[in-house]
Amino acid sequence: MLAGVAERNPFEPGLPTNSPRSHYAIGETALRVVQSFGTADWEPNVTAFRRDLSAWLAKYEDSRSRTLVPIRLPDGQEMRLSPGSQDALQKAVIEEFAPRFAPGANVLYLGDTAKKDLHVDQQHLLEVGLPLTEHNKLPDIVLHDRGRNRLFLIEAVTSHGPVDRKRLAEFETLLESCSSQPVFVSAFPDFNEFRKHMTSIAWETDVWLAEVPDHVIHFDGDKFLGSPTV
Repeated sequence: MLAGVAERNPFEPGLPTNSPRSHYAIGETALRVVQSFGTADWEPNVTAFRRDLSAWLAKYEDSRSRTLVPIRLPDGQEMRLSPGSQDALQKAVIEEFAPRFAPGANVLYLGDTAKKDLHVDQQHLLEVGLPLTEHNKLPDIVLHDRGRNRLFLIEAVTSHGPVDRKRLAEFETLLESCSSQPVFVSAFPDFNEFRKHMTSIAWETDVWLAEVPDHVIHFDGDKFLGSPTV
């Protein structure tokens, strides 16, 4: 619609948003371009349409930037995530979980719903023995706590699953050459989402809920966040 390819309710512009008669139609400029295909007017019409695209792109990028989720990495670097529950949870992991349970940790990997490899510290990943390739199935977030030599592999669970037994096995294979102590975390926005997946969470992994950020739920085993229990 912003590009003029489509128009909403062109014949009844006064229709309310929730009207069952709401409809779309191709925009006049776009229609003119399509109808001129195969004629002498095709190239001039395409050129004119593309010329107007620069104004549309500027408007689109400005609109998009206002909806992105701002996030600040532990090193102070600022990034913007695509809007949505998944990225809002990832923001909570970086800004709420990390300072509490992995203070001073480096963000080695951060995915995004629109851009899978939004932030990748390739050199640091190589240093810990975790090379990033197209075949590797990294979690949503990877943190490295240099001081305690712990590697946090965190899945942000909103639509995708938690660290279940299958995912844990994949991580263990991925970490065969890793020298750091792995910590596997399933992050949830709240208890309601947690309840949907709790029966599939793998033992010896941890769960964090954004709505109660000061606490972690540990699923059995002799380690808690990578350390022997006392």
